[in-house]
This record gives sequence, C-alpha cells and structure tokens, in this order.
Amino acid sequence: MTKGRIFSGMQPSGRFHLGNYMGALENWVRLQHDHECFFSIVDLHALTSAYENTSQLPENIHNMALDWLAAGLDPDKNTIFVQSHVKEHAELHLLLSMITPLSWLERVPTYKDKLQQLGTQGKDINTYGFLGYPELMTADIILYKADIIPVGEDQIPHLELCREIVRRFNNLYGPVFPEPQAKLSKAALLPGIDGRKMSKSYGNAIPYAAGPEELKKRVRMIVTDPQRIKKTDAGNPEVCTAFKFHKIFNTENVAEIEGACRGACIGCVECKNRLADRMNESLADIYARREYFASKPSMVREILEAGAQKARVVAEATMADVKAAMHL
Repeated sequence: MTKGRIFSGMQPSGRFHLGNYMGALENWVRLQHDHECFFSIVDLHALTSAYENTSQLPENIHNMALDWLAAGLDPDKNTIFVQSHVKEHAELHLLLSMITPLSWLERVPTYKDKLQQLGTQGKDINTYGFLGYPELMTADIILYKADIIPVGEDQIPHLELCREIVRRFNNLYGPVFPEPQAKLSKAALLPGIDGRKMSKSYGNAIPYAAGPEELKKRVRMIVTDPQRIKKTDAGNPEVCTAFKFHKIFNTENVAEIEGACRGACIGCVECKNRLADRMNESLADIYARREYFASKPSMVREILEAGAQKARVVAEATMADVKAAMHL
C-alpha cells in the first residue's frame, strides 16, 4: 500500500549538476519505494523563460532522462514522461487561467525577482507564459490528483498558490481536486566550486554526469581557505568549500581531514585529490548506469513513451471530471 500519490518535475534547461541531484533527485529515489510517483520532464516550463531558442530541447530532454535513470528511478515503479507528450497539461492550464485572478500571479515572490534578474541578461520575459508559470505548475500537479508534493523551502509560496487555485476551482465547480500537501525535502546543500550556491548560470557547477576525469578537474578548482598560502600554514576548514564537500561525500573521514588541515599535516591539493577519489567512488554506480542507458537510446525513448501512455490514462480521466464539473 502506498503512502500517497506524488507529482514532481524538472525543467530540461541545460546540463544537470550535482546540486540538482542532492537537492531533489536523490530524494525522489527514496520516495519511489512507498509512493505512487509521477515524474515529468517539464519541457513546457522551459519555454516560459527560454522560448527564443528551442534547438537544444530534444538533447536536454534525452540527457535528463538519462540522469534520472542513472540516479536509480525505476520506470517499473514510477511514471516517467515528458510533459508536452500529454496534451491535457496544456488543456487544464488553459482552463485554470480562466479562473485565476491576475493579482494572485503578480504577487508570487519570485515573479518580479526573476523578471528583473533575467531582464538584466537581455531576455524579454514579459509574456503571459512567464506570468502564468504557477498555473501550469498547478495543472501539472492536480492533473494527476497528486496529494503529496516534495519541495524545498523556497517552493512553498508556489505550492500555496496551487492550493488557492484548487480551493477556488472546487468552490466554483465542486470538489474535483484534493489540496496537495508539501513534503519538505531535507537535502544536503551542495555549494558551487566558488563557495556560492551551485548554479549553471554562475559557471560554478560540477556536472552530474561529469565522469571521473572531469569531476577531478572541477574538484581541483574548488576554493579553499584563502588565508592558507603554504602547506605548512594551519588551515581553517570552516571557511573551506572543499571541507563542505567532505562533510557530504566523505563523512567517515571528516574528523581526520579537519584535524590534518588544522595541524598543517595535509595540503589543499592532497585534500582535494582525496575528495575527488571519494566522490568518484560514491558516484560509480550512477556513472555505470548512465553509460548503460546512454548506449541504449531506443530503450530510453520507449521508457518515456510508455510513461506518457500511463500518464495519459490518468490525465484523460481527470479531464473528464473537470469538463463534467464545468459543464463543458
């Protein structure tokens, strides 16, 4: 017996990195064992801020599918699919846009922030698609009548708006949808190699599918204690980004690393080499699974097609309920 139905998705907007894995995907792998899960590569969401060039979408979608399968998402346990392959996402989004007050969308905390941030990068995102992002997210969730949504703290406002839209729909037309509840994910926060939040836009990310050699190169670039000039200088692990990685990937040796650093018994180069070896060891199974699926592109396509077929069955049933309630 499952503990509830989950929906979650990710935008195929570029190369997946370790921060994405630690922040969400690792949690999905745990949740799949006792929940009914729908995981979607949300390509329509990618268009809300990157509509001007879609040439990379097919490759990004394929690579995201590889990343998910490599992490251990089981297509026999989960419904894994591409959002645009289930047309009911767009249909329900349109219907929700008829009932959602404009002021609700404009008050989303991230809306004006992202509008300004992306505007300074020369992107024109004064579009309905960008403003209506939360409605599309709501449609994604309630199309499958999901009642549990794994989110981070920063996504709570979006989920609360989703709940408000659900309440408005149910009040207008009858109790069609459950109100989704947040399941906060307690994920390890992985910094970028420069100490800031790991992000593709900062250029400080370690790619999830880097492989042993690329990972070593990126790890060697991690910033350490800026006050430590020579190996014989005592280090301060608390201000060292490499040490934060050790605490996540090398937990059994953290005390030893900290003591050796403070006692000037280990240099930064050796410290990062040991970190890279430990990270490659812990990611070895993921590398192997990714290579396996990468060698079978037709299998990956079949998994996504099968997932879309399963998703459509649920989506069509939901839309029948919606149309009956709305007298369409």
